[in-house]
Amino acid sequence: MFKNYLKIAWRNLIRNKGFSILNIAGLSIGLTVFTLIILWINFELGFDRFHENQERIYEVNNQYDVEGEIWTWNSTPKAMAPAIKKDYPEVERISRYFYDTPFLFSVDDKRIKATGTIVDPDFLSIFSFPLVQGDIASVFSDVNSVVITETFAKKMFGDKDPIGEIVVIDNADTFKVTGILKDLPTNTDFTFEFLVPWAYLTQIGWDDTHWGNNSVATYVMLKKDVNFSDFSTKIKTLRENYDEDSSDMVTLLYPYSRTYLYNEFENGKEVGGRIDLIKMFGIIAAIILIIACINFMNLSTARSEKRAKEVGVRKVMGAPKKHLIYQFLGESILISAIAAIFSILLVLLVLPAFNDLVGHELELDFTSMWFWISALAIVLFTGLLAGSYPALYLSAFKPSAVLKGTFHKADTLITPRKVLVVVQFSVAIILITSTLIISQQLDKVQNRQLGYSKDNLIYTFLEGDIDKNYELIKKELLKSGAASSITKTSSPITESWSNTWGFEWSGKKENDKTIVLRLIADDVVAETMGLELLSGRDLNLQEFPTDSTAVLLNESAVSLMGFNEPLGQIIKDNGIEWHVVGVVKDFVFNSPFQKIEPLVIEGAKGWFNVMHMKLNEANSTSENLAIVENIYKKYNPEYPFDFEFVDGEYAEKFSDQQRTGKLATLFTLLTILISCLGLFGLASYMAENRIKEVGIRKVLGASVTTIVTLLSKDFLKLVAISILIAIPIACYYMSNWLEEFDFRISISVWVFAIAGGLTLVIALVTVSFQAIKAARANPVKSLRSE
Repeated sequence: MFKNYLKIAWRNLIRNKGFSILNIAGLSIGLTVFTLIILWINFELGFDRFHENQERIYEVNNQYDVEGEIWTWNSTPKAMAPAIKKDYPEVERISRYFYDTPFLFSVDDKRIKATGTIVDPDFLSIFSFPLVQGDIASVFSDVNSVVITETFAKKMFGDKDPIGEIVVIDNADTFKVTGILKDLPTNTDFTFEFLVPWAYLTQIGWDDTHWGNNSVATYVMLKKDVNFSDFSTKIKTLRENYDEDSSDMVTLLYPYSRTYLYNEFENGKEVGGRIDLIKMFGIIAAIILIIACINFMNLSTARSEKRAKEVGVRKVMGAPKKHLIYQFLGESILISAIAAIFSILLVLLVLPAFNDLVGHELELDFTSMWFWISALAIVLFTGLLAGSYPALYLSAFKPSAVLKGTFHKADTLITPRKVLVVVQFSVAIILITSTLIISQQLDKVQNRQLGYSKDNLIYTFLEGDIDKNYELIKKELLKSGAASSITKTSSPITESWSNTWGFEWSGKKENDKTIVLRLIADDVVAETMGLELLSGRDLNLQEFPTDSTAVLLNESAVSLMGFNEPLGQIIKDNGIEWHVVGVVKDFVFNSPFQKIEPLVIEGAKGWFNVMHMKLNEANSTSENLAIVENIYKKYNPEYPFDFEFVDGEYAEKFSDQQRTGKLATLFTLLTILISCLGLFGLASYMAENRIKEVGIRKVLGASVTTIVTLLSKDFLKLVAISILIAIPIACYYMSNWLEEFDFRISISVWVFAIAGGLTLVIALVTVSFQAIKAARANPVKSLRSE
């Protein structure tokens, strides 16, 4: 019986090639999109989920109540880890993680820059980054030991065994290679190429004990029998025993396995993060697959007349209803299987481009048993979902009515087929509207006034002898004409590396611990960056040597501190009295999507990591860079000249949103394509079923326009209903999405007008193709049998 069903199903596919192509194309596209999104979701959900003890690993966070609003952040003082280890026996292992830093490695004449960090010895026992060489218990036993990854070892030593080899880091200290790490997987937030023990940080004097300096990440692994809830309550008051100034701050643990997906907090509560993006695209994947199935349902039921006599004859011959249902479900599963084969080929074809788009290395694992189980499950699910309604619909025909030709139903106001078309196009309109709003929001933020000039502005890190020879380099660069202005800073102008609640000023409330951003600069910072001075002057050590303890405030800082006359005010930080010499207009320092935070730019009595250069606009960029590189290498010959354009770094801030926008656009286009395939099929069968009516109308003098309008209006009515349903839904969800941004657009009516109008035009073009074809057909051919 099954063989017979299969044979009939195959013959039906061959006999109705147009129908089969439309169904297989729609399902193939739907399954391809579904597969790509599921691959991406699976990758995202697996981020840092491979650690053996992941259920016991936590990130230490801080919380503080600022005038009724609870702030949460994950950077901690260096002094916190030793305090936790000393006071809480529930902690099995603990490690600090300094921010990733580029260092120059030298072996003989070979020099390679690598990015790595400094960790406590427990780090490799907490996280599952396996050693391929070396002993995990002793790799960090020496203060000058270093652990490197396989790829970096290959770069540095070739085929030579690296264990025991001596390397020089930053032309300063020598280190012995004590371990080789297996290369980090792509689904981890860690990106280091080497690890150095924390004892080295202590040795060079960077291990400060100031509890107000939040500069490292801290990770703990609890013992197996520890109750997390009880311990969370216990550790909250950690700071009370160590730092009076921050004693009212709460210490809390957050599961490390959630940090990648759930990294956003609002008023002390977890409110989502990247998981929201995953949920959104998961819903889109399901919707696109369902839309493809709706196409199948509509086309199958539209063809009911073609199969009606077959059903009637089978029932007269004694076929039970369930056998008919099995047959039609079998046909849909066969179509689903064929579509799945084409889908796999499409996935393999487009996967490289999709990987470039999402920034991951996704792949189909044909050797995995779960791949084939999942593929079979999707084929069956899709086949049953797409075929269930047509199977029930067709098998319900009464043989007497069918064989008499009286089985047709009246053209009722609401039918399942109309509902399915409305659902399809409602989704398409929601996606079109969402894509337009995402594009508008991104465009608004990208065109936001920065408050500084990013053009022709570059920066390089103070590596090697740059800081020691800074004045000579600066003098020579300015003299060469390659740069018009130069300044040293603690961080790039594109991001904040330092903040504190420790600033003190006249009138500050006793318990005010509002976080204020800190940037340190030596000289002419406003001139170099193109900051707009609202009052006072720039930092200028040449004319005002006391500017080493001078500060500039941005507008938000002036507002926070309540200064009516900010110039001359004294601000205390780290035991130093700083005097305000200028106020600059607010500029974007961190996220361009959020409001601008209070910022203090401190003078030269601080630390520096970066040198900014404003290139001379009178020369070509390549000419300027060639001069800069020569001078750089003259005073720092051991290091390669690496630099970043500020405008390029700023553009990187939009990469996630641009990626989201591109994905939304792609899936919107595919949704429209799938919907139009279905609409095209329905219009084809509608034109075929009404061919005699069209012939009579043409004989009676009806014009092509009249016939096209007649054949198109029912479909356009359904699209119009879809617009009315979709617009309120899109408005609601996109308004909620925009609430995530402090700097955002207002949704305008024309967005909905464009989305609705575009959908109507697409639907009209799709239907009109078949309508015009039917209207221009020779009526003699359709009426000659009458």
